[in-house]
Amino acid sequence: MLLFLRILLGVTLIAIALVWWLSAPVTLDKSKTQALPEGNPEAGAIVFAAAGCGSCHTAPDAEISGAPVLSGGRRFPSPYGTFVAPNISPHPEHGIGDWSTHALAQAMQNGVSPDGQHYFPAFPYTSYANATLDDINDLHAYLKTLPASDRPNEPHNIGIPFSIRRGLGLWKQLYLRPGWVVETAGEPELERGRYLVEALGHCAECHTPRTALGGLDRSAWLAGAP
Repeated sequence: MLLFLRILLGVTLIAIALVWWLSAPVTLDKSKTQALPEGNPEAGAIVFAAAGCGSCHTAPDAEISGAPVLSGGRRFPSPYGTFVAPNISPHPEHGIGDWSTHALAQAMQNGVSPDGQHYFPAFPYTSYANATLDDINDLHAYLKTLPASDRPNEPHNIGIPFSIRRGLGLWKQLYLRPGWVVETAGEPELERGRYLVEALGHCAECHTPRTALGGLDRSAWLAGAP
């Protein structure tokens, strides 16, 4: 009996260590962004429009006149709880004003915050993972030109176990898979269209059904969803 308990304890510890390793946040290699030139805010404005940043991160009670104020606060109810869009204006404390291009790229491509925490996939990084670093660099340059907002971020209202961010590392093992659904596009216009649909525009995030775990069901790509 004692031997059995020791074996059980050993197997349990190994399983816990394996889960901890598989669920660890994967960060972006800094060398991938160090060689990038200075971002072009005019090109970044096009990326911003294609990516739809303003539709989620502009406060629902904001009056838009001119440049958008990305103060966050919009709520997104889901089967897992209610997510609240954060402030992504260039405010250094409440927004992302102190973020580098690397921090933005890590968030968009890996779904990982500057302090190494998993982001919830209400932030569509499963699509943004296909965005190019050049576009992210230009987007970062454009975001810095927008008005800053001191609106504090609000916490998500997510219940256990979905609120355990470490578990998102296991979710990413299943669903964060960069690559194209339409594997061959051919002509440059089709390549650009695929990039807009599958990466920046993240059309599938709303228009594709999801599995019981909240991942995109690629077998029903763009077939409609709630």
